[in-house]
Amino acid sequence: MLRRWYGGSKHEQDNDERQAKLNELRAALGPLSGRALQYCSDACLRRYLEARNWNVHKSKKMLEETLKWRAAYKPEDIHWDEVAVEGETGKVYRADFFDRFGRTVLVLTPAKQNTTSQDNQLRHLVYLLENAIMNLPSDQEQMVWLIDFTGWSLTNSVPIRTARETTNILQNHYPERLAGAFLYNPPRIFEAFWKVVKYFLDPKTFEKVKFIYPKNDESARLMQQTFDLDKLQTAFGGNNNSQYDHEEFSKLMRQDDIKTARYWMSDNKSNELNGNGNLASQPDIKDSAHP
Repeated sequence: MLRRWYGGSKHEQDNDERQAKLNELRAALGPLSGRALQYCSDACLRRYLEARNWNVHKSKKMLEETLKWRAAYKPEDIHWDEVAVEGETGKVYRADFFDRFGRTVLVLTPAKQNTTSQDNQLRHLVYLLENAIMNLPSDQEQMVWLIDFTGWSLTNSVPIRTARETTNILQNHYPERLAGAFLYNPPRIFEAFWKVVKYFLDPKTFEKVKFIYPKNDESARLMQQTFDLDKLQTAFGGNNNSQYDHEEFSKLMRQDDIKTARYWMSDNKSNELNGNGNLASQPDIKDSAHP
């Protein structure tokens, strides 16, 4: 009885301390307005605190850098038709299913690279990061990445500069948004590329990267624990034979663009997003037009 009471008391104490840290961070940020105010929900502040081990000073610095980046880059203003050419081959897209934990899934196939502009490629990825977040269920804050290395080679690999910029944006401007990255069937030659890229990752992100190999029992268990195999594509060892349909996916993205614009044009009291930065009311992703 005493142990149960003590455990509950300790949990409440931890929650109180974290709430105090959150309040301290909000006060340190000072008055916010417009999109900065909309962005800085309590859930957002908690993610930045978590990313910096609840150090208010470091979290404040990190969040302020993100606000500067968002004001300049304006990721919420990117529209699908501006980046649609990047998605013609399906090299990156949001899957039409959640994982077993209700997290959105981004599918990446590096071998399907179809353009040469690194800036546009990054803009396309940022658009899909925003879209994946917008389509999270109200009780979820994270996404997972499925990366198919079929056909990958050093000739079609992402340039080191782009890889570094991608990890910088993901880690510093989307903290605690990535639950896991599943690298499926990477070839041996990828090890040389990975030895360079891994140094761009902070320890927390590094721990989220999982190498998955076909016909490997441990890999199979991890995939089954994370995904419904009837929804997972055959490319990742699942039973779903559907293929990426660019035309249908484009229709879905244009619909989402309308929802996104409606939110950012609204005031902070009447928007359609919940506190996690997700669309609170929307059709289930699995019932969407995306195949």
